[in-house]
Amino acid sequence: MLDYAQARRLMVDCQLRTFDVNDNAVLDAFDSVPRERFVPQGREGFAYIDQTLRFGGTGPDARCLPAPMVLARMIQALALKPGARALDVAGAYGYAAAIMARLGVSATVLEPASDLAAGARERLAGEAEVVEGPLEAGVPARAPYDAVLVNGRVEVRPQTLLDQLADGGRLVCVFGPERAAKATLFVRAGDAFGSRPIFDASLPALAAFAEEAGFAF
Repeated sequence: MLDYAQARRLMVDCQLRTFDVNDNAVLDAFDSVPRERFVPQGREGFAYIDQTLRFGGTGPDARCLPAPMVLARMIQALALKPGARALDVAGAYGYAAAIMARLGVSATVLEPASDLAAGARERLAGEAEVVEGPLEAGVPARAPYDAVLVNGRVEVRPQTLLDQLADGGRLVCVFGPERAAKATLFVRAGDAFGSRPIFDASLPALAAFAEEAGFAF
């Protein structure tokens, strides 16, 4: 049987630390949250591989658990502080929210798929709130957020989510077309939003943020 505690330590030492994840609080959170609890039943043995795990249906219901090094870099870029408010978009079973909760963050998971939302509630056991609703709408009732994390690739600027950031708030997502996508950090300053790419990354596209196909002759 796989020693999950040892697998977590190897994940931190051999995947996260070697991919410029150097925030000790983030490293400790990834070392303490049992990632195997947040994958579909029967796939626990794949929880710690350095690849994105796809699950949760196809089309608009497709979901993924980002590879540890990608998710860790994205969470590190949010510069989370204890007491911050965060929105975990397309959160599936809530692994990212569990990491953020371990960092002392008040996290809300947004997940439209009822089965995944129910799984998140069961796994999080009150560590974070789970809301069912369309991804593109965010959760305005609990805004403003200090941080927004999008678990998937977006092809268009997620303006509604950006509008739910507090002044100085940060949003991180994988942004762009499949072959040229980058993990991208957006930062709000008043009514303006700056952005910069962080690193090359690829995640499954979220249909809610797909670019409309142009007219072709």
